[in-house]
Amino acid sequence: MGLVNLIRKCSRIGTGYQPNIISRKLKVVVTVGAFDYEFVTCGSVIKLMNTRHGVRLHSHDIKYGSGSGQQSVTAVGDTTDQNSYWQVKGKTDTQCQRGTPVECGSTIRLLHVATRRNLHSHDFQSPLSHNQEVSCFGEDGEGDAGDNWVVVCSTQQWRRNDAIRLKHVVSEKFLAVPGDVYGRPIHGQKEVCAQATDSRNNKWKSMEGIYIKPNEEHN
Repeated sequence: MGLVNLIRKCSRIGTGYQPNIISRKLKVVVTVGAFDYEFVTCGSVIKLMNTRHGVRLHSHDIKYGSGSGQQSVTAVGDTTDQNSYWQVKGKTDTQCQRGTPVECGSTIRLLHVATRRNLHSHDFQSPLSHNQEVSCFGEDGEGDAGDNWVVVCSTQQWRRNDAIRLKHVVSEKFLAVPGDVYGRPIHGQKEVCAQATDSRNNKWKSMEGIYIKPNEEHN
């Protein structure tokens, strides 16, 4: 079973249901939608919710009509949308060990599962709030240094119940949802951007997904 098909099969499992699933593709034991494991781990496929606005980080094969013209990144209220899944990976040109809890202060990439492009930011202006644009970039997971984000949290490791911030390495700005809403063709979706200021707009929490079991030493 492919990764995307596995996600589709499990996407409606709620947080009160706790099955373990063996994925031949991932070759690990994973859990869907339940808090069997305390950490967000390398290789996990997750949705991220902005805690202020209650919307999930999202992308799709729709390009910005201004700025970079790259694949747009938005935030949506729909909790079941398959285009809101992101895989946690190591920083550019680095592999993290699958199942290892993500350390606070470490650098990661987020791969958009459906399009195989990385969450990215750069020196273009976002279309609505005129902050820094956030896009998806690269091909088949290969991009550049603009794909790197630092996990900012207050504990030793990224815990699934805790809100975190994602700080763009190159620009030192935070992934944020300022609240501005798009019209057509993505009516109702909120803008995602990178902001210089630390505010409630840039707090995120891991939600639904396929969580790779941590290594035994972290159990």
